[in-house]
Amino acid sequence: MSKLSDDDLMEAVHDLMHLARAQLLRHMPDDGLGPMEGRALGFFVRHPGSTQTDLVQHAGRDKGQLARLIAVLKDKGLLVARPDGHDRRVIRLYPTEAAQHRHESVMRHRRQVAARAARGLEAPERQALLRALRHMQDNLRDGGP
Repeated sequence: MSKLSDDDLMEAVHDLMHLARAQLLRHMPDDGLGPMEGRALGFFVRHPGSTQTDLVQHAGRDKGQLARLIAVLKDKGLLVARPDGHDRRVIRLYPTEAAQHRHESVMRHRRQVAARAARGLEAPERQALLRALRHMQDNLRDGGP
C-alpha cells in the first residue's frame, strides 16, 4: 500500500463531509432556513435562555450577522425573547415548540446518516478515528501555517 499524503487525508475528510452534508440537506425541513439559521436554532434548543452574546461567543461570528439571523428566527416563530428575571436589560432567547419539533426531526435524520456512515466500524476503529480527527482539529486550531 502506498503512503498516504496529507492531501489524501484532507481530500477524504472533504469527500466524507460533502456526502454527509448532501444527505442531511436532502431531508431538511422545507422551512426556508439556511444552514447557519439551523445551527443557531440548534444552539438555543440545546441552551434555552442563552443570549445573543452567548451565541456570538459560541459561533465566533459577527454580532450584526447573528442579530439579523436571530430576527429571522423570531419572525418565523421559532424563537421568543424574554427579559432576564434579574437584569431586564439582558434579553434571553428561548426556542418555541415548533423549534423543538424541527430540531428533533433534524437530529433524528442526523443520527440515521451518522449510523449509515459508521456502519461496520468496530469500537476500536471508531475511537481511533475520533482521536485522529480531534488531533487534526487541534492542529488547525493552533493557528500555525
